[in-house]
Amino acid sequence: MLGLQYFSFDELWSPWFFFLMTALVILYFYLAGPWKEKHAPLEPRVTGLQKTLFVSGMALLYLAMGGPLQLLGHMMFTFHMVNMSLAYLIAPPLLLLGIPAYLWRSMFRAPYWSKLSWALHPILTLVLFNMLFSMYHVPVVHDYIMLHFAIHRLFYLVLLVTSLMMWWQIACPVPEWNRLTDLRKMAYIFANGMLLTPACALIIFSSTSMYATYSDPEVWAKAMGYCIGNANASQLLTKFTGPTFFNLMSPAEDQQLGGIVMKLVQEVMYGCILAYVFFQWYKKEHGDSKDDEIPDNGAWS
Repeated sequence: MLGLQYFSFDELWSPWFFFLMTALVILYFYLAGPWKEKHAPLEPRVTGLQKTLFVSGMALLYLAMGGPLQLLGHMMFTFHMVNMSLAYLIAPPLLLLGIPAYLWRSMFRAPYWSKLSWALHPILTLVLFNMLFSMYHVPVVHDYIMLHFAIHRLFYLVLLVTSLMMWWQIACPVPEWNRLTDLRKMAYIFANGMLLTPACALIIFSSTSMYATYSDPEVWAKAMGYCIGNANASQLLTKFTGPTFFNLMSPAEDQQLGGIVMKLVQEVMYGCILAYVFFQWYKKEHGDSKDDEIPDNGAWS
């Protein structure tokens, strides 16, 4: 019904990207097993939950950036927003929590990393990710990025890195590197939700389609060319007269639904984490672990 039958196996599943993600998962299990036994035998074993979180995060990244959802994201704005939600709101905390603390310490033990500690200041990571995400969905910026392959790939990589930096403040896997108390984490999560609201509202309440890549057949075909090749995209344009054939809704309705999906996923994700952090804080305040609270180290100053 969505038209996926018109695409080849390679176009749908991006085998080379799948092999890359699989290689990274295999590397993870090597570092969590044989490498750990040799180089970090005294560190705690990697739990089954951590392995599940990491593999789940990698699977979601693959679906959003290389699987059928990635192709659908070029045909419907709703799926584009589903991919954004998976890649930048759900997968990053799973990856952070899935990688054990000893691997993070090993990766960042070199002295020069300490000179870059300013890049993980909570306010900087908060503003940087939300600014880049919102800027990407300004129509002229979005259409330009979608039509320039190298910039498209680079911008998605930058978004992934900045989303990991943002989530690091909330789901920091290394206890001694945690900058925020539970109360500040709750404020941080709330601020994240507020900063994404204007971009979602702009998309949801617009009565017309703002993005040429989802409404203009010529622009759509050029953007599709980066996924399936220019020749195949031209054939689709000739045969089906553009993206409206693959869309179950009008471009404006598709755009509004995409904004709603993004906002709902954000609210549910942030709401669940906010509730978890709140109960952790409540247990510390009313339990016997008050001495374990993170001291105020001036992270917000």
